[in-house]
Amino acid sequence: MDLGISGKWAIVCASSKGLGRGCAEALAAEGVNLVITARTRETLEQTAADIRKNSSVEVKAIAGDITTEEGRDKVLAACPAPDILVNNAGGPPPGDYHDWTLDDWNKALNANMLTPIELIKAVVDGMRARKFGRVVNITSSAVKAPIDILGLSNGARAGLTGFVAGIARKTVIDNVTINALLPGPFDTDRLRGNFEAVSKARGVSIEEVRKERAATNPAGRFGTAEEFGAACAFLCSDKAGYITGQNILLDGGAFPGTL
Repeated sequence: MDLGISGKWAIVCASSKGLGRGCAEALAAEGVNLVITARTRETLEQTAADIRKNSSVEVKAIAGDITTEEGRDKVLAACPAPDILVNNAGGPPPGDYHDWTLDDWNKALNANMLTPIELIKAVVDGMRARKFGRVVNITSSAVKAPIDILGLSNGARAGLTGFVAGIARKTVIDNVTINALLPGPFDTDRLRGNFEAVSKARGVSIEEVRKERAATNPAGRFGTAEEFGAACAFLCSDKAGYITGQNILLDGGAFPGTL
């Protein structure tokens, strides 16, 4: 299927590895030029080089912290009129809500709610004027099925979801859609880090922890960044103009509900 987005420009946040990189690679495969960003310059530059090697698109690598005004300004200077925006940021740490300070909450809200809103605000009017725009927010399955130790993430990402629910119905008239992808367990560095921590705490091998966790998912495995990227690319396509304000769960069937 030709997704009809070859030659367009996309900003993909936190895209040096993991799900963000999966989205960037999938868009590049469709001929989309990229501005990728992450904090670690070396990893980001390597990702950019890999994408350039495997595609013919233009790739700009902008190292910085997208959760800061300076970081956002650098990215928007490199691509002031994107056709596609993929919002992504690492989630805040787990814990007990009794221990979270106001500073903890402010950091979570800034990274996982306010930064995406600021980026949307910066680009959506231009998208509407050009009569094409796709915004995809990478959030979490915890938006649909909250996890108690991830309260910081639950709150911040739910706030973003509520905000988007309102404006997505206003922008679609101009062929600008805003949707969210809600990942469950995917085979990323973050998941592998969790396995390592559990392995040390229980005194068992990482592979044993991995197999146990995979067996609890109806799919019997974890998702891949390539699968996630393919879903993102479709939502960014010209074929997806009738989908907006939606929260699409990718979790191998782990959520046991119908809605």
